[in-house]
Amino acid sequence: MKQPKKPWPTKEAMSQIYKNNLWGGKKSEFYSGVGSHHPELINPYLATVSSFLAAFEVTPVVCDLGCGDFNIGNELVKYSKKYNAIDIVPDLITYNKNKFKADNLEFQTLDIAKDELPAGDCAILRQVLQHLSNAEIKSVVEKLYDFKYVVLTEHLPEGNFSPNKDIISGQGIRLKKQSGVNLLASPFCFKVKEEKQLCSVKLHDFEGVLVTRLYETH
Repeated sequence: MKQPKKPWPTKEAMSQIYKNNLWGGKKSEFYSGVGSHHPELINPYLATVSSFLAAFEVTPVVCDLGCGDFNIGNELVKYSKKYNAIDIVPDLITYNKNKFKADNLEFQTLDIAKDELPAGDCAILRQVLQHLSNAEIKSVVEKLYDFKYVVLTEHLPEGNFSPNKDIISGQGIRLKKQSGVNLLASPFCFKVKEEKQLCSVKLHDFEGVLVTRLYETH
């Protein structure tokens, strides 16, 4: 008899990370780590992504897939017709709903690997896929074709590396295996019309580099 698949542990793992402040921050707050707060890391990102969103002739609908504590997303809401901010941790979404208010902003608790995503023009994933198993990433990639544009940020090793070594969701990232996520490589083979690097920022206090790429799917 075929055994049922075990549920992905992502929701539980991420909930524990925020509950126990494993990425830092004050005990009474939700905190998505240095990568979402350090000015040297987020300012180049905000400059390039804001410029991209502001250049749309028709103001885009944005889906922030893995919005975290929303320190970054909050700066991008004004460039969207509607901003769907999504995360897998229910208490985090409740916290964000109470803290951030805008007429065009909506928070939702969803598992981006398993649940149906809101429609939009542009999907944003900032340091999200790096925490997921290959099985989950493959599931997400199938849904990214519904968006014309995808803005992806990943923490990668410097120089050449072997992409997409598998991990258990929520238990570190691929950097410890001298690997990182490359959606265009196997096993994901994300098919895009165009790819462009928006920015790359060296992490002075950590190994690796934060790379943001723009994909146009159709």
